[in-house]
Amino acid sequence: MLIRLLRSYLRPYAREVAIVIVLVLIQSIANLYLPNLNADIINNGVARGDIPYIWRTGGVMLGITLVLGVIAVGGVYWASLASQAVGRDLRTAVFGKVQNFSAREMNRFGTPSLITRNTNDVQQIQLFLQIALTMMVSAPIMAVGGVIMALREDVTLSGLLVVVIPVLIAIVAFMFVKAIPLFRSMQVKIDRINQVMREQIMGVRVIRAFIRTDYENRRFESANYDLTSTALRVNRIFVIAFPAVLAVMNITTIAVLWFGGHLVDSGQMPIGNMTAFLMYIMQILMSLMMAIAMVILVPRAEASAARLQEVVTTVPSIEEPARTIEPERLTGVVEFRDVTFGYPGGEKPVLQDLAFELRPGQTTAIIGGTGSGKTTLLNLIPRFFDVSGGGVLVDGVDVREQTLERLWSRMGIVPQRAYLFGGTVASNLRFGNEQATDDELWHALEVAQARDFVEEMGGLEAPIDQGGTNVSGGQRQRLAIARVLVKRPAVYLFDDCFSALDAGTDARLRAALRSDTRQSTVLIIAQRVSTIMHADRIIVLDEGRVEGMGTHDELLASCEPYREIVDSQLGEAVA
Repeated sequence: MLIRLLRSYLRPYAREVAIVIVLVLIQSIANLYLPNLNADIINNGVARGDIPYIWRTGGVMLGITLVLGVIAVGGVYWASLASQAVGRDLRTAVFGKVQNFSAREMNRFGTPSLITRNTNDVQQIQLFLQIALTMMVSAPIMAVGGVIMALREDVTLSGLLVVVIPVLIAIVAFMFVKAIPLFRSMQVKIDRINQVMREQIMGVRVIRAFIRTDYENRRFESANYDLTSTALRVNRIFVIAFPAVLAVMNITTIAVLWFGGHLVDSGQMPIGNMTAFLMYIMQILMSLMMAIAMVILVPRAEASAARLQEVVTTVPSIEEPARTIEPERLTGVVEFRDVTFGYPGGEKPVLQDLAFELRPGQTTAIIGGTGSGKTTLLNLIPRFFDVSGGGVLVDGVDVREQTLERLWSRMGIVPQRAYLFGGTVASNLRFGNEQATDDELWHALEVAQARDFVEEMGGLEAPIDQGGTNVSGGQRQRLAIARVLVKRPAVYLFDDCFSALDAGTDARLRAALRSDTRQSTVLIIAQRVSTIMHADRIIVLDEGRVEGMGTHDELLASCEPYREIVDSQLGEAVA
């Protein structure tokens, strides 16, 4: 999975990778040449007392070292350039894919996991790539080159490699097999930490109100301990492996000195050659140490790559149509034709056999008990979900045959939970129309009954915190309504967004709204009868079916479920 991901995202940076490989190749060859020069200094300079030769050869070694320093800096620079670019592209790909996710995919992955994948998982890939372009390229060159150079120095002494290298490879393989499952588990547990933290931060007032602080602390400690224990298991593997590798290196050094000493003593090997052989052995072992260091990164990068690949290869359940149809006329009419909808895995459909029209100049209200399918019905219009049967038509064309951008451009939605973005009042109101003038913003605020408190906050440039946490729930709702009014869509969809308003503000807002949206199609989802009793038409939903349709007075006379709702809220006298 890691190789497949890198093959896709590293291809545009082949030039940078090629430069790194060339620089590392030069660096490795030079490093392999240095022990040979060191052997010459000992054999031809120190042993013979030739000081000028020592200075000349030492000068060459110093020059090579300085060049190696420059090459090393260049290699790190180009490796960083490639790894950071890949990280940027991965973040962009994940973000872009998530933007196309429907509610179904969002529920499948979950917000905490998507955040972790676009931050921590991408960082793991970047770190791996940064190290791989330097260490992973140089390690095999140093290992193979070291073996060749060691054989040149002495074939007999090189027999030690037949024993040492398999032992080190076995240690590396053991670490790799044991570490991969644990690193995969760690990424899932980081998701869990993010989820718990997110819930505790967002629900801090609820937690305090219900005196659940101790319980939440225990819940976080449990998730934290779970992650810590897994991390400790990973570290224990490396705690065992690294001393084992160091022991092999030290034993190998002793063996080289022991057997090499006998060869030097018998005159079969010059002292300089033995020193060079020892340095080549160290280079071989260090290259294997670098491979072990990569083992730390590879399993985690592999796990992260699998999680990222899962996101970027997911096909959204809501896709652009292969063949689009443009409406002949922009009428603003929304039509439900025998619509049925059910969630995947659900026992029965949430909505069944819905057939009605929403027309411009009319305000249609949807009312019903909790779980009757009101919000689901509204979400079918902008195609947040696709119907299971029948069709939803906007401007006379099925929403599944229109481009999503064109469809959404015709609509203005105020959801149940009004969400504001960090910035200012003006930046939030211009979210749907960047060209809106200040006069248009003030007009929208006036219609939404928000002008007074916005003036008290400091006007259009008053700051808004992320999520609108520095304003009350009712103020958030009014600003969200003002935001959709600035857009001036053909179809207004209000999803129970008057719930936090007092009766007086609710009445004034609805009166102003009726005047401001008289040319548009308006759909209001509401729980309160007082909010919708003056609508042109009221649709009563009960368990996903239309139980009644008409004005307030007509439904009182003909629809028992509606009478029950009115009686429970306004009393029999009003009914």
